[in-house]
Amino acid sequence: MTVARNRSISVGDQKSVHVSWRRLDEVDVVDGWVTGPLRTVLDCAATLPFDEALAVADSALRAGDVTVAELRRAADAHPARGRARVQRVARHATAEGANPFESVLRAICLDVPHLCVTPQVEVADDAFFARVDLADIRLRIVVEADSFAFHGSLEQLRHDCWRYDELVARGWVVLRFAWEQVMFAPDWVRSILVGTVRRAHQRALVA
Repeated sequence: MTVARNRSISVGDQKSVHVSWRRLDEVDVVDGWVTGPLRTVLDCAATLPFDEALAVADSALRAGDVTVAELRRAADAHPARGRARVQRVARHATAEGANPFESVLRAICLDVPHLCVTPQVEVADDAFFARVDLADIRLRIVVEADSFAFHGSLEQLRHDCWRYDELVARGWVVLRFAWEQVMFAPDWVRSILVGTVRRAHQRALVA
């Protein structure tokens, strides 16, 4: 929670939430007391872990509450304390991400050397079309954020198998991660990505 420096917060409220006192200009506040979208994104970028902050920023951009230009200008003007964190979020935030789950997975990808993923990439030719969650086009690696809600039926299983096989047949390495793996085992997810990127580079050297 971000509040103006002259606000008084009870001890009980301070124990239930993390409170940051900041100087808030009129432009930072909506309805007289709520921080606006840009201020909220900046505060989250300065205080939250990178994956959570990126999910917040992506969501704000996707909803049209903030623009990339506004976010980057504000990040560059941010006070020195926390500026690097805010600038990193602003540099990588995008409206193209489909949801917070994908944003968190992309944050893990951004921590993998030599992996450069783009969200919502179209893979298509005369006989095939698919939009994948994340893809490194240079290394031909697809990274999917798979949730049971969209993959739980028999019909969807058949479609997923067809889609997966078509991508592999076209030379893509496809990695699929469940929500629980991304949220609760990010180090394992990163290790899988690191190993896959390493092997992709080895294949490129042999070729």
